[in-house]
Amino acid sequence: MSLLLVNLLDGLVTGLLLFMLCSGLTLIFSMMGVLNFAHASFYMLGAYFAYQISTYVGFWPGLILAPIIVGLAGALVERYGLRRVHKFGHVPELVFTFGLALLIEEIVQFFWGKSHMAYEPPALLNFTALTIAGNGFPAYKVFMIFMAMAIFLVLLYILTRTRVGLIIQAALSYPETVQNLGHNVPLVFMGVFGVGTALAGVAGVIAGPTLGTFPGMAAVLGSIVFVTIVIGGLGSLWGALAASLLIGWLQTFAASYNIVIGDVLVAVGFPMPVNLDDSALRDLWTLTVSQIGPILPYLLMVLVLVIRPQGLFGKRET
Repeated sequence: MSLLLVNLLDGLVTGLLLFMLCSGLTLIFSMMGVLNFAHASFYMLGAYFAYQISTYVGFWPGLILAPIIVGLAGALVERYGLRRVHKFGHVPELVFTFGLALLIEEIVQFFWGKSHMAYEPPALLNFTALTIAGNGFPAYKVFMIFMAMAIFLVLLYILTRTRVGLIIQAALSYPETVQNLGHNVPLVFMGVFGVGTALAGVAGVIAGPTLGTFPGMAAVLGSIVFVTIVIGGLGSLWGALAASLLIGWLQTFAASYNIVIGDVLVAVGFPMPVNLDDSALRDLWTLTVSQIGPILPYLLMVLVLVIRPQGLFGKRET
């Protein structure tokens, strides 16, 4: 029972951290229809900027300033780069953001090198908040949970309950009408892209001390972010939250339980192969869930797309 509770908490932290990264991408896609391949790179920039700021004034100013810097950088990218290729369709947008991701990685390596940065959690949260069967749960992870939930509630409120949210959503579907009503649609899109990248920066600031701050951190989470929003449904904030939690718990429980795939297949009615002398068949039958844990989200994505192509909460097909 204690192991179950520990895994539930660890999976919750992993899932909510993934949601913090996905929320910005979901916001950008739902408002602008742009799949930003460089989104994880802005997440990496958030971690590096926060690390650099923390070396001078500490963690907390970095938590505020780094996302602002990343958001401003994102707004400039939309204004002077993405806006110029947006009119040519989705393929040029994808090529542009993919190239931007490579550029950001090279810039990070040029200024900070290829080594891990000594970016640590703040001393204020450097204690054990909970102890479950001898396993300590750090206070910093509790802080991560509350930050992720705060981001979700604020975004949900803005998009569904405020005039700004209504203007943003209307600008995507009816840009000419919104423009005729006196609203600056290009400015709205620039602001949305800036806020989306700032959210990625927040995720980087918070994840950097726990997952490590290094040039490859964008590549580690880059693909899983797109898997998450596809499972949840493109443009759905609720879908991003549900898919993030699902993937977080799936990977956490898979890594904790050494369940043999062959035993599961036998339990559900598959007959055991007669000849297990063949090495390939034996290796396949004796695989454990922990060994295939990293590919489980991708298998889940394929399953969801087969059953529901628009994702769990999406309204448009992927």
